[in-house]
Amino acid sequence: MSDLEESFAGQIRMFRLPPAVREHRFSPDRRWRFDFAWVQQKVAVEIEGGIWSGGRHTRGSGFIADCEKYNAATLLGWRVFRFTDKHVHDMTAVDMIKAALA
Repeated sequence: MSDLEESFAGQIRMFRLPPAVREHRFSPDRRWRFDFAWVQQKVAVEIEGGIWSGGRHTRGSGFIADCEKYNAATLLGWRVFRFTDKHVHDMTAVDMIKAALA
């Protein structure tokens, strides 16, 4: 788990949100996983790291693969929230998930 994911997990605990399933595999046909998932509510979080360093999510093939994954999740009824380091650090991410689970 990345430091950003650990920070977000700590915020979930701090705000007493329901626990999330980490690395939830949401598709029976693929090996796709969400960083965090509230399975019953079908709310998922992806922490997008490496956006400033040319990480996988910002390169062409990684971006295309992410589009495929998120579109498949949407077809299965998931609400997928994508957050960057900024969203975790300024607590926008946890605030948004708090609202989504309310």
